[in-house]
Amino acid sequence: MVYSARTMALLLAVFIALVTVLFLSLVQSVKSDGLIVAGVISFSGSYLLIYVVLEFLVFREINKIYKMLEKLRKKELGNIRREKSGALNPLKNINEEIFSFVLLKQKEIDELKKLEAFRKEFIADVSHELKTPIFAAQGFVHTLLDGAVNDKHVRNRFLKKAAKSLDGLDVLVQDLLTLSQIETGDIKMKFESLDLHKLCAEVIEQFEEKAQKKNIKLKLSDPSPKLFVYADWQRITQVMTNLVSNAISYTPVGDVMINFEVSKKNITTTVRDTGEGIPEQHLSRIFERFYRVDKSRSREKGGTGLGLAIVKHILEGHGSRAEVESTVGKGSSFSFKLPRMKGDDEKD
Repeated sequence: MVYSARTMALLLAVFIALVTVLFLSLVQSVKSDGLIVAGVISFSGSYLLIYVVLEFLVFREINKIYKMLEKLRKKELGNIRREKSGALNPLKNINEEIFSFVLLKQKEIDELKKLEAFRKEFIADVSHELKTPIFAAQGFVHTLLDGAVNDKHVRNRFLKKAAKSLDGLDVLVQDLLTLSQIETGDIKMKFESLDLHKLCAEVIEQFEEKAQKKNIKLKLSDPSPKLFVYADWQRITQVMTNLVSNAISYTPVGDVMINFEVSKKNITTTVRDTGEGIPEQHLSRIFERFYRVDKSRSREKGGTGLGLAIVKHILEGHGSRAEVESTVGKGSSFSFKLPRMKGDDEKD
């Protein structure tokens, strides 16, 4: 908004003229005609003087400053309307513009500080996760180099342990790359109509041996009609693999079940276990990278600490999100929705 020096000069001139007339009215020798003449002269002279001073010395510079601040604000915030103090108080409006701009920049600084803290924490977590398998593999290799390689039994045992550590390192690196590529958009989702039940059956088959070793029963419901959804086969396979793997890892003995709920528009997939459960205070953070409810026990069970973070980002890429419910000592359930499509047996 451009402020008017003419308006300000007019008001000030009227005020000065009124003061002049009031002052002269106290003088008994001055008649009414003289008061009028004095008022007109006072108004005219004051108006011209104030207008020239404001227009050329004050208002032009104030308006330039205001226009510059307004452009900066619009550039940062877009065309967001802000309540103004009015044309008669330009300095206050400039102050408000500066204040709002400072608040915006402070908010950006706070966000940058949060990102910096997150970056430092992430680097520390990555370094720690990388050191564990590297140091383990180094220990086994150096032990062999120190002479244990000559003992065939020890050699084979240590080589297997070193290989296991390096395999874990490879999985961690692959998960980091996957997560980074998803976040930066380098991995594009390939959406198609797919049989969700068939996908889950393949994932269950992948974990049968691991489940049998822990006396865990894997159960997959078989609803009718077939479950066709619009999604990326490879990425939803990753989601189900991570969810089922976690369920088995944190279930000492019991069941891991995959159920489906079919609505008109969506299919909700739920992975439910009868395991340890997750304390309520941790539920809001379990999808963060490297977040572990119990770090020492989590590392014993394997995993990279990135599985649920990958699940979160893949589902966001599908316009969905993971929901979790858990009770300590009774188990957890993770669910997500995908848009439903008609299968061949439903089409007219």
